[in-house]
Amino acid sequence: MLLPPKKRKAIWAIYVWCRRTDELMDSPEAQLCELTELSDRLDRWEEKTKALFTGKIVDDLDAVMADTLEQFPQSITPYLDMIEGQRMDLNCKRYETFKDLEVYCYRVAGTVGLMTQGVIGIDNAYLSKKGGEIPDTSDAAIALGIANQLTNILRDVGEDRGRGRIYLPLEDLNRFGYSEDDLMAGRINNAWKSLMRFQLDRAREWFSRSEEGIRLLSIDSRWPIWTSLRLYRGILDSIEKLDYDVFNNRAYVNNFIKFINLPLSYFLAIGDERYKIEQILKN
Repeated sequence: MLLPPKKRKAIWAIYVWCRRTDELMDSPEAQLCELTELSDRLDRWEEKTKALFTGKIVDDLDAVMADTLEQFPQSITPYLDMIEGQRMDLNCKRYETFKDLEVYCYRVAGTVGLMTQGVIGIDNAYLSKKGGEIPDTSDAAIALGIANQLTNILRDVGEDRGRGRIYLPLEDLNRFGYSEDDLMAGRINNAWKSLMRFQLDRAREWFSRSEEGIRLLSIDSRWPIWTSLRLYRGILDSIEKLDYDVFNNRAYVNNFIKFINLPLSYFLAIGDERYKIEQILKN
């Protein structure tokens, strides 16, 4: 809602595509489907997406997305990668290492950063620099998506265990002496708290990786992106306040915290403007 109308509509269109993709696997209806039917759904959706990128429009939502692609041209790769991430949920219910989990997080969330970075845009001051390289915000965009997904995983541990899924890397469970049986039983002990502190620190590190890229963004987009980052990162603070009991509670950021973060994020965006001037003068 903080974006200018043209960009806002484009982000909504991309969000709707992502939501439709996600619901192929996680809607109540999907939970009743056999794996073969879910796989067939993803195959059909992939073909529909490929057709959409060639200009084939089947319904109104396709038309909205096609308009976005026309105004903000982009690669189909992150879209296909996201569908591949959904396929991972068909059979993969455990992740041995963080490297394995990182691939999943990129596919289902880091891709969103790549889908939207062309809409968000780079500050014109950087684009107009003669002889200078256009800054690439791809790594930062992916990092923010991964940070968001790691936050989702930590918030939804209790919900995911109900589906028989454990997204926390098994190597980390072993490292802190916390078993799969402990997690499925929802045991909250010192091992669990140490494990969760480690996971929260990792998620915060990914948020930090994304911050440098925000400074390069278009001036009309920095405020909403800073707001989004700070509010989502706030879920990690909420998990700490719950003393890591995500089995019986859902961590969220209350409306008061959301309200006070709006001006704080705005001042961060203004600070980025000063940073931009310093960088241009330096170069």
